[in-house]
Amino acid sequence: MNKFALTTIPPVFGLVLFAASPTSANPIPPAVQDSDYYFNGAPDEDVVKLGKRLFFDKILSGNGNISCATCHHPLTETGDGLSLPVGEGGAGLGTARNTGTGSDAIHERVPRNSPPLFNLGAKSMTHMFHDGRIFVDQGEPSGFVNPAGNDLPTGLDNVLAAQAMFPVTSATEMAGQPGENDIADAVDAGDLAGPNGVWALLANRLKSVPKYVDLFYEAYGVSANDITFVLAANAIAAYETETFRSDDSPFDRYLRGDTDAMSPLAINGMNLFYGSAGCSDCHSGAFQTDMSFHGIAMPQVGPGKGDGASGHEDFGRKNVSGLNRDKFAFRTPPLRNVEVTAPYGHAGAYPTLRQVIKHHEQPIASLEGYECDKKPRLPSRTDLDVVDCFVMNDPTLVQKIANKNDLDPQELSKSDIDALIAFLESLTDSSALDLRRKVPNKPPPSGLPLAD
Repeated sequence: MNKFALTTIPPVFGLVLFAASPTSANPIPPAVQDSDYYFNGAPDEDVVKLGKRLFFDKILSGNGNISCATCHHPLTETGDGLSLPVGEGGAGLGTARNTGTGSDAIHERVPRNSPPLFNLGAKSMTHMFHDGRIFVDQGEPSGFVNPAGNDLPTGLDNVLAAQAMFPVTSATEMAGQPGENDIADAVDAGDLAGPNGVWALLANRLKSVPKYVDLFYEAYGVSANDITFVLAANAIAAYETETFRSDDSPFDRYLRGDTDAMSPLAINGMNLFYGSAGCSDCHSGAFQTDMSFHGIAMPQVGPGKGDGASGHEDFGRKNVSGLNRDKFAFRTPPLRNVEVTAPYGHAGAYPTLRQVIKHHEQPIASLEGYECDKKPRLPSRTDLDVVDCFVMNDPTLVQKIANKNDLDPQELSKSDIDALIAFLESLTDSSALDLRRKVPNKPPPSGLPLAD
């Protein structure tokens, strides 16, 4: 990691800030502004209202048994608290969610950790998913590089809306298995954008619910015949932008001039983070992410993404870029509210901040010593448990991950780690500690159960 000397910069409103030296490309960022978000952080109220209804409604899943909120619930800090999500076919919420029963049970775990939604409506959040497979590219017909290619419709407001188009197309996440429903059959046939494709079928469902017809009219002024899943995705993105904006942490208040907002220990951690610990080499910018991709020898838990001879590896960014140098590289995660969004890593390998910091300190040693039978937080089922540690139980596959590590080892004292944790905790917006008010108090328009 690079090591930067610390220098002071001129006082702001009487506050002396500490930043990396001018030779550093990643100094302490300026305070977040409304203009950093789509719609200046305040999307149209009627669009947000529609997005909220859609976000919590299981009508968007093939079998009507899972919603966006199931894996991104306010009661679980916009994630689910598990290393890997229990998707379509499971029952319950958060760490109490199980794998389901009988023929309705899940077929496999969702292969990557459910990322939190905080601040994804910021313009700097340019790449979506752990491998960044959706990102802005005006050379594409839709305006976005994406898994559907030219099939992705036009009219999406931003990259967050483009992201919202895809969980409904995943058999494990929301669509279900072939033969169970028409949406799952369309997914299996690779038909996303056709007149009988996934997005048209979902739009037809929404058109059949009078309350949704009213909500779409209020939000967009369209009649039932003009309801599309693109409009639904735009509304979900607007809801996420407004609801999960989170930039009133002690760190934010410190940047805005409140000298007492952060503790001395947290300030020490900030200086380490933006200085000699080198964290900001990757965790740069207003939300502590460079939106780039790095191999840091992160343990691989779960079924993987179908890569390698076994099918249980996850090649990460390589599956998007096609470049061998991107094998096992994943997007730098944003760190706002990181204190409450465990487990950490693309496969949820580490349950605590201390553990994931120590991994960054000695990545290869941490990978090789990873206790796969103890650390992941997953509901047990015999056939799934066998797969969970397939990669980590194979020294050859572990070595392949190690060979692509880009992170230099370093020595951090216990007091250094304590300070870094204090700084990371200072990134927590107190409003994120209790999001109960964000949960609807009545059933969604479809009439499907709200609770899981």
